Amino acid sequence: MESNPDRHEDSKESAFYTDGAKYWEQVPPTVDGMLGGLSRISDIDLKGSQRFLNSIYQLVECPGKERALDGGAGIGRVTQGFLMKNFPVVDLVEQDKQFLEEAQKNLASTNHRGQFFNLGLQKFTPEAGAYDIIWVQWVLGHLTDEDLVSFLRCCKNGLKPKGLIVLKENLTSSGEVEMDDTDSSVTRPPNLVIELIQKAGLRVIKEQKQQRFPADLYEVRMFAVQPV
Repeated sequence: MESNPDRHEDSKESAFYTDGAKYWEQVPPTVDGMLGGLSRISDIDLKGSQRFLNSIYQLVECPGKERALDGGAGIGRVTQGFLMKNFPVVDLVEQDKQFLEEAQKNLASTNHRGQFFNLGLQKFTPEAGAYDIIWVQWVLGHLTDEDLVSFLRCCKNGLKPKGLIVLKENLTSSGEVEMDDTDSSVTRPPNLVIELIQKAGLRVIKEQKQQRFPADLYEVRMFAVQPV
């Protein structure tokens, strides 16, 4: 009897997500945990993100400044350290319950306004027309190509007029997809990231390399994308 290739692919995809979830369940809900032991780069990262966001608001057709979404929010590091300084309402979506609870705890003593969604990005559908900025950082490697495209299409529908999605991700310099079996993630080359963005009906309007990261890390780039 021939095996069912579709079933095999479904099984591989399921393992990709469950293995990733199991890895993060063992990670402490701290900044160091979120950054793989590299908490020292957090401030550099946040400042780089702020500079990139500032440059977006110098565009002629810039988004509003009312509501943002933090995709793959973890413990709220990006929300608290950066997004809240720019938007009065920031929603967070995070699949790990422990991380989301820590985010709620961390933000309880601040002036944070927004909702918390305990879901993986592959299962999340933003409210239609709700967001000026959807910020997605260091999490797309935990999505398959197909789910990444599907997620971006959903995000596209979640944008207000003139709204943008910002993707901040590690990129390979080899031109190849590199798999990390430790946390069940992939790192993609720039050309594939752009191809998937375009497949979702989006286009890159601004791109910038994150500066001042240690030389032994992957290159990190920020992409501002909007509906075609």
